[in-house]
Amino acid sequence: MTSYSALTTMDNEETALTLSDALEALVPEPTGVGVFEMEDGSGLWEVGAYFDDKPDIAALEVLTAVHDVKSFVVSEIPDLDWVAHVRRELAPVEAGQFFVYGSHDADKVPADKTPLLIEAAMAFGTGHHGTTLGCLRAFDRLVQAGFNDGHVIDVGCGTAVLAMAAAHVVSQEVLASDIDPVAVDVAEVNVKANGLDGRVRCVVAAGFDAPELKEAGPYDLVFANILKGPLINLAPSMAQATKNGGNVILSGILNTQADDVIAVYCDNGYSLLHRDEIVEWTTLTMTKTG
Repeated sequence: MTSYSALTTMDNEETALTLSDALEALVPEPTGVGVFEMEDGSGLWEVGAYFDDKPDIAALEVLTAVHDVKSFVVSEIPDLDWVAHVRRELAPVEAGQFFVYGSHDADKVPADKTPLLIEAAMAFGTGHHGTTLGCLRAFDRLVQAGFNDGHVIDVGCGTAVLAMAAAHVVSQEVLASDIDPVAVDVAEVNVKANGLDGRVRCVVAAGFDAPELKEAGPYDLVFANILKGPLINLAPSMAQATKNGGNVILSGILNTQADDVIAVYCDNGYSLLHRDEIVEWTTLTMTKTG
């Protein structure tokens, strides 16, 4: 059975919430209405409604006129076509020198950017989420400041987008580890699709305990885009695994949690180099000082 989506964007939360309330009163009524702030730094809010039957286009146009927003983009959503739908909606992401894109946007890669191919069908780590985007921006900042080589690991790698970014910069093999074997399988597929075989090694591991991770350390740079709890638990072992003068890029941290994470890492011999907020998420760059 074909269903339908109706999507539009605007530049403020108040209008988004008011419009979403108005959508609930439509006939035929939507099966669901969603509002969220896009985590790409654009400042835009998206309002989406989903329908089992074709929506009333005229009624949607009246709503956009009343609320002074762009017209809805109405799309059919055939059964089992979710991947194609996501591909259509996700635009490429730029983070400094890095350009994250799906194969459907291969013709949009700028010649002066470092391309990172991540399919929209893959799970977390397409670059659109504030945590992944924050990590890429933080890494680009380090590169611009002179980081160009060293031992790098991506802990909790997901799609391995961060490990692949590092592999374009450093000469050593980059490690990408995750506790989830499925994530590691996804990472390996992405590494191969980006032509980085032999440049990124994917490992199933929790923390820094796996022999492969111990042998490759200590590290000049650690990515850890996970969550507050695991980051705090990892702080002592991460400190042992980081070279003095090395850096860690930490994310998966809500803005309200950042001070707690900073305090724990400072207690474990790090100092704060940079703090970056994207919507509700914080990315920290910290240096091992002792």
